[in-house]
Amino acid sequence: MTTLEMVIRVAAGLGFGAAIGFERQYRARMAGLRTNALVAVGATLFVVMSSYGFGGLSGSGAADPTRVAAQIVSGIGFLGAGVIMREGLTVRGLNTAATLWCSAAVGSLAGAGLFQVAITGTAAVLLVNIVLRTVARGMDRRPHRGAEQPPCAEDEE
Repeated sequence: MTTLEMVIRVAAGLGFGAAIGFERQYRARMAGLRTNALVAVGATLFVVMSSYGFGGLSGSGAADPTRVAAQIVSGIGFLGAGVIMREGLTVRGLNTAATLWCSAAVGSLAGAGLFQVAITGTAAVLLVNIVLRTVARGMDRRPHRGAEQPPCAEDEE
């Protein structure tokens, strides 16, 4: 991989994370533009490093990028857990944590050079956070059948 290809992958990860973060920043959520961009670019850097940085160090000469990618998946959970808060019966920050997890996935895809899938993933995250937000709020306004349940606080981060 050339230096230019690495730069393109890092720039793509940054751009995809920034696109996701822009929507979160616009809605004044806990993790906005910078946080999502950093999560995505960090995941991109880890995937590039694991794929191309250690090629000669393993016994067979082949790197195993899945090992670092697996650690990104579990490691981002700690960051996501930091934004989840409980306030009485309400839990806040779940959508932000899930969005950060998705930003890491999109960054990992960019780091692997899977740009079309990363673009599709970015669009899917934006679709969920913009379009399904309206759908979920419409559903919350309908009366519940059976036992009284508190409304979903997913979007009230």
